[in-house]
Amino acid sequence: MKPVLIIRTGQAPDNIRARFGDFPHWFRLGTQLVPQQLHVVNVATGETLPAPEEVSGALITGSAAMVTDKAPWSERTAGWIRNAMDVDLPLLGVCYGHQLMAHALGGRVDYLTGGREIGTLPIELLPGAEQDSLASHLPAIFRAHTTHEQSVMEVPKDARVLARSERDPHHLLRYGKNAVSVQFHPEFNADVMRAYIKRKHNDMRREGFDPHHTYRQVAATPNARRFLKMFSRHHGLSRSQR
Repeated sequence: MKPVLIIRTGQAPDNIRARFGDFPHWFRLGTQLVPQQLHVVNVATGETLPAPEEVSGALITGSAAMVTDKAPWSERTAGWIRNAMDVDLPLLGVCYGHQLMAHALGGRVDYLTGGREIGTLPIELLPGAEQDSLASHLPAIFRAHTTHEQSVMEVPKDARVLARSERDPHHLLRYGKNAVSVQFHPEFNADVMRAYIKRKHNDMRREGFDPHHTYRQVAATPNARRFLKMFSRHHGLSRSQR
């Protein structure tokens, strides 16, 4: 079986990484794949991506970088995403990966109006989501962890918007039969979310948010966390474990 690719676009902050591990580890736990099934490529450090035909699917991680900076490694990855779409490769982008997929496919990314979105928030499915192969397994409203400054402001022409939060109307996008992306973080657990809030408390205060209230609102997000496993199983990426 071809490996599942993790496109690593960044890394967790040092203090969080030391306690909880890093993005590839969190994605592996969420998808329930074993390490031997995964191939991690750190595009942010210049590592080269394999051809889309050489992998069975790809997961695109979050990052502290900004899509609007159009860093060379990021733009190369956007080109790879377009090539992967041409062969209907299963793709799932998360946070930066969500924004990069939208950017690569003709959408527009920019800073979220009113400052960052951070914390455990309700995500609402939109009409039509009940017909989607993945979103149909989610409740009409579910909790998810979020932390981002930029968002997808305009979706690609043929993309379908399946879920929103109060401030971000584009939390879950469907691009084709095998490609989806989410602004929320299905790979986070509650401890990781709390650690990010602690790290960002000064920025939150500067933007007019109450970090203590946000911290107290952190809760388990079982439906959001299940999204990674649903994606993996729906596309047959984890069939060797069943």
